[in-house]
Amino acid sequence: MTQNSSITRIALASFIGTAIEFYDFYIYGMAAALVIGPVFFPGNNPTTQALSAFVTFAVAFLARPLGALLFGHFGDRIGRKATLVTSLLVMGISTTLIGVLPGYDSIGAWAPVLLCLLRFGQGIGLGGEWGGAALLATENAPTGKRGWYGMFPQLGPPVGFLCATGSFLLLAHFLSEQEFKDWGWRIPFLGSSILVMIGLYVRLALTETPVFAKVLQQHKQVALPFKEMLVSHFLPLVLGALAMVVCYALFYISTVFSLSYGTTTLHIPRQQFLGMLCVAVLFMAVATPLSAWASDRFGRRPVLLVAGSAAFLSGFALQPMLESGSLLVITIFLSLELFLMGATFAPMGALLPELFPSQLRYTGAGTAYNLGGIIGASFAPYIAQRLVAEGGLSWVGGYVSLAAAISLLALYFMRETSDNHWGN
Repeated sequence: MTQNSSITRIALASFIGTAIEFYDFYIYGMAAALVIGPVFFPGNNPTTQALSAFVTFAVAFLARPLGALLFGHFGDRIGRKATLVTSLLVMGISTTLIGVLPGYDSIGAWAPVLLCLLRFGQGIGLGGEWGGAALLATENAPTGKRGWYGMFPQLGPPVGFLCATGSFLLLAHFLSEQEFKDWGWRIPFLGSSILVMIGLYVRLALTETPVFAKVLQQHKQVALPFKEMLVSHFLPLVLGALAMVVCYALFYISTVFSLSYGTTTLHIPRQQFLGMLCVAVLFMAVATPLSAWASDRFGRRPVLLVAGSAAFLSGFALQPMLESGSLLVITIFLSLELFLMGATFAPMGALLPELFPSQLRYTGAGTAYNLGGIIGASFAPYIAQRLVAEGGLSWVGGYVSLAAAISLLALYFMRETSDNHWGN
């Protein structure tokens, strides 16, 4: 740990970016499930509008690997701190502008075009966020504690989720349905700017991580980190990306898709379903430190193999539990899925950086993380919406199990990383 950066500041700086990331992505996911279709896409067919909204949801995920490569290049060339500050700024500006973007009724076809452009900007900024946050935490970690330190950015999702869901619950309480659709949904997007300013304040006071400071001192930077990664570390990149698939599928199927399905098909009031999700995400928050601790104690692979196997089995529970009609049973299912998301996600904060040497680590970890997002999350709500229309909820459960199987296969071929020498 650097002398000028206390563990509290390091934890907060690595945590706050991923908290904002999931806040931004989930407020968009909820807006996509509830209002983006009618506001930005013409027509009277709710299904077509919902599918169009979920396509815009995917745009940011498609941009994220590009952001990982862009910010990874500079993160591995000039340092972690400056890159993290810039990525947070790009992310925050894009999210805030979505909150003031006119709808289709005001500017016609420009509305969905500009929406996709801002979603692309979100993806670029977010693509550079996680890799830097994970390195900020793990490259300051003492020996044997990388899994625990890598937990700090992994705690961002449940907190960001609670902030996002809480904001929509407050809006549902104080605004009518029409007021929410007319302008209320924009407030959480504008609120992101406050979180970004807090994040910038924390990060600007950081110093460079000791691991990368050593790279700079020894002049070990690589001219083209992406090229070097493809030439020398292509297999770890692919395996790392595939290992991430189950995390994303669990999160976005159990939140974005379930919210859409629960409010439209099951006719559960929006406020009530959001409250159920708030309860469920607490289980994710509990699973994260437990899984991180276990990954230091027993290794990354054993923990992820157990959690991934449980996720595979959970896919078979999706249909009977969501169709049960019981709010308690549905809440239990959502809690189970998000607990497993925390269990599969927490060790990734250490595992993905451990797959790459220090001079390529920002590029490698960030690219693997975001490629996993394309496979596991970008079209997950869209695919689930199509699957439930074509074959029913059992097909959606099969999608979750398939995602888990992909990650389990990748982990099977991956070596244990917790004993890697950090300076390799």
